[in-house]
Amino acid sequence: MSYDRTTLLAAAQTRGDQHYREMGQRLGVSRATAWRLWTGRSAPSAVTAAAVEREYGVPARHLLAPAAA
Repeated sequence: MSYDRTTLLAAAQTRGDQHYREMGQRLGVSRATAWRLWTGRSAPSAVTAAAVEREYGVPARHLLAPAAA
């Protein structure tokens, strides 16, 4: 499985977050973590995935995409 940032970005933008800093503030993560999520450099931790679900209504399983074979 790999992280699919498009789902998170769509949910963030639906809530009005147009920049990774806004998303980071809403999720309660550092700017660096928000940037890594926004750019797809890293997947959310379990704690961050829970914040995504709480703030954006996106379950963790929707943030993951099957790995290409």
